[in-house]
Amino acid sequence: MRAVALGIFAAALALIAFAMLRPHPISPRESYANALAAIERGNFSAARNDAMAVIAADPRSPAAHMTLARAYLLLGDGLAAEGELDRAANAGIAEDRIRGARARARLLQGDIDGAVTEAQAAPPDDTLAARTLAWARARQGDRAEAETLFARLLAAHPHDAATLTDLGRSRLDAGDLAGAADAATRAAKYGGNDPAALTLQGELIRARYGLTAALPWFEAALKRDAYYFPALIAYAATLGDAGRYTDMLAATRKALAARPGHAQPLYLQAVMAARAGRIGLARTLLQRAGKIDETIPGAMLLSGALDYRDGRYEQAIDAWRRLIEAQPMNLTARRLYAAALLRSGDAPGALDLLAPVVARGDADSYSLTLAARAEEQMGDQLAAGRYLDRAGMGARQGAEVFGTNASLSAFAQGAAAAPADIAAQVALIRARLDNGDQAGAVDLARAMAARAPGDPVMLRALGDTLVAAGRAGEAAGIYARAADLTFDEPTMLRLVDALGRIGQSQKASSALSLYLQQNPSNIAAQQLRAHWLVINGEGASAIPVLEAIRLMAGSRSTALLTDLALAYIADGEGAVARHYAKAAYALSPLDPAVVDAYGLALAADKDVKGARQLFAKAMLLAPGNPTIRAHAAQVSH
Repeated sequence: MRAVALGIFAAALALIAFAMLRPHPISPRESYANALAAIERGNFSAARNDAMAVIAADPRSPAAHMTLARAYLLLGDGLAAEGELDRAANAGIAEDRIRGARARARLLQGDIDGAVTEAQAAPPDDTLAARTLAWARARQGDRAEAETLFARLLAAHPHDAATLTDLGRSRLDAGDLAGAADAATRAAKYGGNDPAALTLQGELIRARYGLTAALPWFEAALKRDAYYFPALIAYAATLGDAGRYTDMLAATRKALAARPGHAQPLYLQAVMAARAGRIGLARTLLQRAGKIDETIPGAMLLSGALDYRDGRYEQAIDAWRRLIEAQPMNLTARRLYAAALLRSGDAPGALDLLAPVVARGDADSYSLTLAARAEEQMGDQLAAGRYLDRAGMGARQGAEVFGTNASLSAFAQGAAAAPADIAAQVALIRARLDNGDQAGAVDLARAMAARAPGDPVMLRALGDTLVAAGRAGEAAGIYARAADLTFDEPTMLRLVDALGRIGQSQKASSALSLYLQQNPSNIAAQQLRAHWLVINGEGASAIPVLEAIRLMAGSRSTALLTDLALAYIADGEGAVARHYAKAAYALSPLDPAVVDAYGLALAADKDVKGARQLFAKAMLLAPGNPTIRAHAAQVSH
């Protein structure tokens, strides 16, 4: 009996244990409470799941549909949110209670006019409608009205993180990085559990300080909600730019789990595949992403590159045409587009496209060679020869502003017709410079920068104008102000160049080092650092960096090939140095620095006769250069 009793007791314990381990069914009431709690702690994905569980149990619950719509809005999914709002209305929710949410759903779907209509019809105490109206006004270009509406909201609720986040987003969209950063900092302070506020802060930190500094903010947002889609996309893109491709892949996979089939993570995966040389996979992923190559500049560039590689020049032309329309001053896009036009037989079109590029004194040899080939196709051998001569001589002037062809009056009319269009104002500034009106260009640039003190684009334009006017010292201060707003590649390169022009090499080096700390994989910064090592006698240590850049960027850069030659000379590898110097010479045979480097490489490879011939040519090209003269003297005996 004792054994039987013990057996019964053991069985009872097992049943109790099983009951304790078995998942406890959650009632709709509990799921609803969990959804509200999840929103409060910033886990919008969990809130969505809990609200869906309530609806599964009670499909006619108006409160559950409203909560699910709210979760979708917080996740940035306007289409799904509007569907739930329709169901809430069908379940009995009054339309006035839905107006603000519907306005936000329309805004998230890009329907700005629809958002304004819904927001204006909402009750006066609907803060979501008021926030949405303010942001929509900003999207319509009425920044003054938007700022007034946001100020009114913040006067009543100064610590409202959602309003501050919307304000920050609207300012970021308008290019006001200083104002956006102020709003984002306050949003992150008062909305520490809000992944939207943390993500915005991460984006601003990335723009202002760099990749590495931004990552903790995206990670903080994902701690609140591991599947918050906007944070996952920003995180993945930042990881990729920082060279952390394994982590980038993991983030894109999570983003696809959050929104299956969404174009953005598929595009990022396509970029990653292209960087790894897996062209077929890149093309497949980009095709799966749908029409993203019609809206995102990076996707246009990638799509065109894949088509061009396969000889589908018309498709490449279509992609790059859209990119040029979106970014008319994108030099890389212009070169690619022109090459595709030339391959397709449209030489006049290629020349028109290259005209602003080859008008620059620092036009690259590739663009000049393309222009020469276009002239050859059109039968003008004399013009082709002039372009080839310039390509052979290399850049003879420092970096300039974008070249212009149209008349000054045409640019003045365009700027007057669109006073709020920064691109039109910058074009007028550059046209004045091209027409020799340096004082007028500086005055206009200074006035525009004063009107938009938080916009780094205008500060860079002012700095560029000062450099063109020979006032590099003033320009360095302006570039430093721009760097405080956004320490991106264009600003860094300008700041370093201006500091170098005025002899402040230590400050220039510090600026470059700071940028590389935050952007360790940036090719331009790495190449500049390697160049400094070469010219300072530490070329051997620059070889790994230069070779990595060559593998990524190719062997079409005269400057890169010349630095590689000099670096291998420093490393005692004369034969390798000769190989790279010969390649640089083939691209720019009339550039005295390239000819000089080729001479040094031949000397390092024990070809003294050839070295003498090249040094003689270099001295003819640059008779007053003491460095070339000293090199020639070393092999004259």
